[in-house]
Amino acid sequence: MPRLRILSLFCLTLSCAAHSLAAPPAATPAPPRYSPIPVDAIYAPVQPNGTADDALASGKVERTVFPMAAKASKAWRIAFLFPHVKDPYWVACSSALISEARRLGVAIDILPATGYDDLAGQLQLMDEAITARYDAIVISPIGMTANNASIAKARAAGIPVFELANDSRSDDLTIKITTSLREMGRQATRWVLDDARKRGLKTVNLGLLPGPLGAGWVKGEVDGTRYAAQVADLEVNIIDIRYGDSDAGEQAELASQMLARYGNKIDYLIGCTGCAPAAIAPLKAAGLAGKIKLVAFDLTNEIAEAIRQGDIAAAADTRAVSQARVAINAAVNVLEKRQTRLPHTLLIQLGIVDQQNFSRYPFDSSIAPDNYKLQLKYEPNKS
Repeated sequence: MPRLRILSLFCLTLSCAAHSLAAPPAATPAPPRYSPIPVDAIYAPVQPNGTADDALASGKVERTVFPMAAKASKAWRIAFLFPHVKDPYWVACSSALISEARRLGVAIDILPATGYDDLAGQLQLMDEAITARYDAIVISPIGMTANNASIAKARAAGIPVFELANDSRSDDLTIKITTSLREMGRQATRWVLDDARKRGLKTVNLGLLPGPLGAGWVKGEVDGTRYAAQVADLEVNIIDIRYGDSDAGEQAELASQMLARYGNKIDYLIGCTGCAPAAIAPLKAAGLAGKIKLVAFDLTNEIAEAIRQGDIAAAADTRAVSQARVAINAAVNVLEKRQTRLPHTLLIQLGIVDQQNFSRYPFDSSIAPDNYKLQLKYEPNKS
């Protein structure tokens, strides 16, 4: 493994005040000054038209840390295209972006579509962002390839495009900022396998509620789970997979359908950020909360609280807040022409949280402060 070093390609050397690990979600949020963020920086050449995980497998990987950028020289205008703001994951991203925009002195607009079934809406928002001549665009694409043409259109117009969290197969991005989505699935499944061994299980039956079919992060969850199951020293069976938008009502219905058919067979149910919390009530209603353990593919404040209460056993963590911080800082560094060379991809390193490490887990890298209210716009000297 490459030695840890400060990622100098983006930033001037910064003196970052060390901060202690954040308390659980109820604690007072840390001030907007952060330690460098652990990342895997991946450099070309990488597999063409590949995912971030393909880049991880094919590119030159440097394990390093990403320090926060110096204040911008001007109020650059940056658009962030989200798939929606219906769950706490994207609210957490928003909180980090607003905080960093204020620190950096740049203007941002967060432009959400209405959900993963609103590709047309996101494509329209991209066209509007290009027409408005934003200095940079950061997109969390709804589809693996469906956004590629619009990303290419922005690049042709001279606007650098960055990717945040959701992956795609576009080769027209300036930098991808995400996590290993396959590793997200592997992490969650490895926790399940460790727990199953402690319970003395010889066979493990899984139900999956991964989210909307076709989204890059959903494919990563499922692929990672399948891989971990294949190499496990236990027999692992994926009994059922039900796809759907991360809307809580839809996911609760999918969970109820799964439990009605397979509740007597499933040992663990693994769900996405909108999916896992939505399965809590159906599990209790079916009288299966004690039999089936619920695990999340990612972490939000809602999931953290459910872990604290014992309704969710554990969660992998793609560190949404850290991803958003890196994305806006990387965009500013590119606009300021501070870099010496650009990585193809920056992967934020994952975490895992359960009741054993809950009290010492750094939640401020993942979830919004308790007092944060959703904000979609920031302009220097106006907010």
